Amino acid sequence: MSSYDQIYQVVRQIPEGQVATYGQVADLAHLYGKARLVGYALYRVDPALTDIPWHRVINAKGEISHSPLRCGGDYRQRSLLEEEGIKFSPEGKISLRDYLWRPLELPVL
Repeated sequence: MSSYDQIYQVVRQIPEGQVATYGQVADLAHLYGKARLVGYALYRVDPALTDIPWHRVINAKGEISHSPLRCGGDYRQRSLLEEEGIKFSPEGKISLRDYLWRPLELPVL
């Protein structure tokens, strides 16, 4: 299984209404210290053609990681999260205390 497949398998397990950080996904995929790799993997996801809930992964500050290369995907990500009931502060942050995914057991890889 490739590193990207491991990442996608973890991300598929994030429940609706919760988020995970890039670093958390990396750790759960046994790719310790490779948070950027998670970002690269999720950047390659075509939301129209997949069941991977890419929008549930945010940075460790509780923010959407904005990129001019995402062609509006940042706004779509926020919209999808809000549709799931996730609230943003006026500064655009998500409370990790309230919404961070805390799996009771390690995700199945």
